[in-house]
Amino acid sequence: MDQRISLITLGVADLARARAFYEALGWGGAQQPDDEVCFFQAGGMAFGLWTALGGHGAPGIELAHNVRSPEEVGAVLAEAQRAGGTIVRPAALAEWGGTSGAFADPEGYVWEVAHNPRWTLNEDGTVRI
Repeated sequence: MDQRISLITLGVADLARARAFYEALGWGGAQQPDDEVCFFQAGGMAFGLWTALGGHGAPGIELAHNVRSPEEVGAVLAEAQRAGGTIVRPAALAEWGGTSGAFADPEGYVWEVAHNPRWTLNEDGTVRI
């Protein structure tokens, strides 16, 4: 098995609401083959929203979105809040030396937004650790 993630699928109770949230964050090009699922291209991987999972995603999962500067952490959190998300951790210096914060989407899935000065974020959005 290659060491990579190809697809992350979140179970959602309301597909239209979930899709609208991600589109309000600026995500485009969603492919929605039916009323139960839609997919977004997310860099080198795919991200899906699926009602058949019934909103029962595994507890304790936190997705991550790395950014290129400490200031961008707060900007992304603000964007998420404007789109209908909830800030669960405001941007702050992290004990590991970077800047981190987190928001929850309307279904309660938590996304960490982080700037890690020891990681490289490539032009195409891939991260080198």
